[in-house]
Amino acid sequence: MTKEFEVLDHTADIGIIAYGADLKQAFANAARGLFSLITSLGGVEEALHRDIELTAADAESLLVDWLNELIYYFDAEGILFKRFDIIELNNSHLKARGYGEKADSARHELKMGVKAATYHMLKIEKNNGYRVQVLFDI
Repeated sequence: MTKEFEVLDHTADIGIIAYGADLKQAFANAARGLFSLITSLGGVEEALHRDIELTAADAESLLVDWLNELIYYFDAEGILFKRFDIIELNNSHLKARGYGEKADSARHELKMGVKAATYHMLKIEKNNGYRVQVLFDI
């Protein structure tokens, strides 16, 4: 299997490059990459889920909104997501379900705080599958 994502180091930020055979898979892998920055995904159970539906002007805005919505769930409810089903996705609309559990300091070591996905160096590229790049404020 090809890699799902990789981490990009940047001065005051950190980023990921996520891959997918299609855009749905790339968005799901970007979300996994985001949560891999926050904690080790191996210890996260799929005990709960959240349904997310978003509309944006374009695919790039949708990617940033998607990741920021997941960061919001982590900040507001303490949810660590591990798996993502992208149900519907086009250039302006996303419908997805994220699976995970509430962060538990006894079981989950939080590696870093991620404040927001940004538009800086944001890319969505199609070439033998999809490649998305996003930087996060930390």
